[in-house]
Amino acid sequence: MSSLPVLDPAFFDAAQTARAWPFEEARKLVARIEKSGKGEAVFETGYGPSGLPHIGTFGEVARTTMVRTAFRLLTRDQIPTRLICFSDDLDGMRKIPDNVPSKEAMEPHLQKPLTSVPDPWTNEFDSFGHHNNAMLRRFLDTFGFDYEFASATDYYRSGKFDTVLRLAAERYDDIMKVMLPTLGAERQATYSPFLPISPISGRVLYVPMKEVNAKDGTVTFTDEDGRDTTVPVTGGHVKMQWKPDFGMRWAALGVDFEMFGKDHQTNAPIYDKICEILGGKAPEHYVYELFLDDQGQKISKSKGNGLTIDEWLTYAGNESLGLYMFQKPRTAKRLHFDVIPRAVDEYYSFISGYQQQEVAARLENPAFHVHFGNVPKIDMPVTFGLLLNLATASNPETSDVMWGYISAYAPGVSAKTHPHLDAMVGYAMRYFRDFVQKSYRAPDDVERAALEALSAAFAELPADASNETIQNAALDVARTIERYQDFTKKSPTGGPGVSGEFFQMLYQVLIGQERGPRFGSFVALYGIDNTRKLIADALAGKLLA
Repeated sequence: MSSLPVLDPAFFDAAQTARAWPFEEARKLVARIEKSGKGEAVFETGYGPSGLPHIGTFGEVARTTMVRTAFRLLTRDQIPTRLICFSDDLDGMRKIPDNVPSKEAMEPHLQKPLTSVPDPWTNEFDSFGHHNNAMLRRFLDTFGFDYEFASATDYYRSGKFDTVLRLAAERYDDIMKVMLPTLGAERQATYSPFLPISPISGRVLYVPMKEVNAKDGTVTFTDEDGRDTTVPVTGGHVKMQWKPDFGMRWAALGVDFEMFGKDHQTNAPIYDKICEILGGKAPEHYVYELFLDDQGQKISKSKGNGLTIDEWLTYAGNESLGLYMFQKPRTAKRLHFDVIPRAVDEYYSFISGYQQQEVAARLENPAFHVHFGNVPKIDMPVTFGLLLNLATASNPETSDVMWGYISAYAPGVSAKTHPHLDAMVGYAMRYFRDFVQKSYRAPDDVERAALEALSAAFAELPADASNETIQNAALDVARTIERYQDFTKKSPTGGPGVSGEFFQMLYQVLIGQERGPRFGSFVALYGIDNTRKLIADALAGKLLA
């Protein structure tokens, strides 16, 4: 478990009026704690280890930590906080995930608790649940989160939930009054908030209770052999259905804040009522929108669609992932490979701007929340988008090729002086190799004339011309060509401006992409002579080969 980062007291006063969404949520929690007189604030996130962790799971922990950081600032770090990351690993395996090596080997273990199902990937972990828990913890530790990991298997079996489970047996009828109206007639006939774990098969059973003995704290049900069996509700002999389990857990752990996806929103009143029946106070909620895959479908651990944590980190650093989680959490967002480049460049843009901002403005900067108040100084002279276009144009076999261009563009900048840039070079090369599809097209007569004029204009520029000078030279060429004149804009001399069609043509013909970053920046990085050769190759049809 990591330790909490030290907060700069310089932010305490400005935090009181900060408007970023983590502060808005934290204010509700401050009011709750002040009203209750409670000595600490307990944050919780939940994880269902029915499949390998996906980025949405990470997002809950990251976003909750952002609210936790805001709470610490609002309370001047005088109220202790805890973040419990709870894994529902005692749940029965109701279906076999699509992404396991052998579905046949998993079939005998259907309905068994996830921590009783063998690990299908390696022999390193005790179970399927332990494996998935470890994958989650590995990433949370890599990112440096401060959290307490909690396993449902451990909490049920060790007796940590026993007091609340006995209370649930006592108040069984009250719980049923909440649950039954939410169910259909057929489900009502067999429903029980308690799910016994069969002493015979070890499976989690969805069976009606024949008796609930509140005095003894036991339940009686018909086991798989047809015989009536009585087990205590304590010690891991039963677990609760997932909706009552939510409320039970909140009551048992004294949770003050938990966020969850929109798919839980309609059930939140049920969770709250169960929590209150079991003697707790329902926590503050924050409902976020769901992540979608490239087809617009909800991402799912069991389906394995969308991005995994490891896949994102193959092509970008975890800071860009943190930014993606911070931005517009109540808007549904696609979580696919093509969102990575923009997230990376936006992250470094916010990092760059942070150092020039006053204290109050820094609290609104996403970089503050991504780094939980401890924003590093990072100089990033080249964008991820530029590196992708550089890779597309140069087809580098090694990072040395990329660094040759970068060093010429920014003298004194090297892998040693700029380790973040060196890492981004590696990410860009991997992304280029795996995802960038070149689709060059031949120029028409107007475009050929434009490219010839552009090459001639570049020939007049010094080799070390700035990206601004190069951009202006390109604009001067385009302004003389009727196709690219935009009369809704004005040039510095009062004539028509330049339409985006001109630069789109350049990227389509020269790079084989639909669009790219600022063209002057690309030419400055790639080199004027190299760009003129690229134009010559395009005019000769060599890029189409």
